[in-house]
Amino acid sequence: MDESVRRAMARLPNVPDLYGWLHLDRRGRWFVNGERITHPRILAFMARNYAVDDRGCWFFQNGPQRGYVSLEYTPLILRVDSAGDLITHTGFPVTTIHRICLDEQGSLVADTPLGAGVIDDHDLAWALSRLRHGDDPADDTAIADALALPGGTATSLWFTFAGDSVEVGRVDADALPAALSFVREPSAS
Repeated sequence: MDESVRRAMARLPNVPDLYGWLHLDRRGRWFVNGERITHPRILAFMARNYAVDDRGCWFFQNGPQRGYVSLEYTPLILRVDSAGDLITHTGFPVTTIHRICLDEQGSLVADTPLGAGVIDDHDLAWALSRLRHGDDPADDTAIADALALPGGTATSLWFTFAGDSVEVGRVDADALPAALSFVREPSAS
């Protein structure tokens, strides 16, 4: 978090939180009241001051005011950068994946130390190249079999990342927030 934000919070500790005005879509684009934010300096400021509270609600700390974020899917969107490294939509490197979930549509969601993030579908080839079925690359049949499983079950797939192999579990999209401890629609109550 920026030092200027910390100072503003100390000066004005009782500014009310905002709900329902900030939205993060599945591509990692920010919207304020339906209008897309595109200014690079604003986006960089938001990236540095984006965090999660004890309830699993994600927010942008804008000076002394906390604006809670409505999430279209997950709090983070994971992308492969030009160097081939996995990063969050906020620009932070992902170095560890604790768990991988496969939803009913074939999206892969990683549980990382930074939070839960869906792997951007633009990086699907990168993600598929890391799926394994036993000692072999996962083929279409193995992936189809995993997708056919009910939510909440283990698959026979593994995801290789940073020298580790992580078991892939089938989790329905609606169950992801509970499974990975985040809230899609924060509220004051």
